[in-house]
Amino acid sequence: MTDLVRVYVPATLPMLAALRADGQLGDQATIAHAVTPGLREWYAEGDEEELEYVAFTRAAQGALQLLRHDSSAPRRRVVVSADVPASGLIREDTELGSSTVRLPQAVRLSELASIHVDSTDAEEAIGEAAEVVEEALAGDPDAQFTVDGAEDHELEWYAVSELDELL
Repeated sequence: MTDLVRVYVPATLPMLAALRADGQLGDQATIAHAVTPGLREWYAEGDEEELEYVAFTRAAQGALQLLRHDSSAPRRRVVVSADVPASGLIREDTELGSSTVRLPQAVRLSELASIHVDSTDAEEAIGEAAEVVEEALAGDPDAQFTVDGAEDHELEWYAVSELDELL
């Protein structure tokens, strides 16, 4: 049996529509977040659930970056949780605390565990955060304040079987 690892893939609603149509999300260069050795070492006092939450939150921030570059996408973050073979994951960043991994292939619909999407009432805050997320990552404190405000909105959980209703 193959060891599986839970990954959190940043996405947008149009990407979910493509997932439904194609049966897969991403390609060989898909960036995701997971509990990596570097994250465990950086947050040694965190239990597994806390470490998963850190990786999930970073994927949600990655979804903000995707929204910044797709002005036609509804202003709602999407994070797709999937269980993929651990053997294929490529650690992207060896910096202490990094949760970034690259997937060697697209995530198949059959690998999805759940889908997380902002509610429609978060759209204004998410839109504002998407506009300044890169400035926040570069250290702008005002932009970080805006991004932090968006992070106050919890993403809603959906079963994979609810994909059609989501779209």
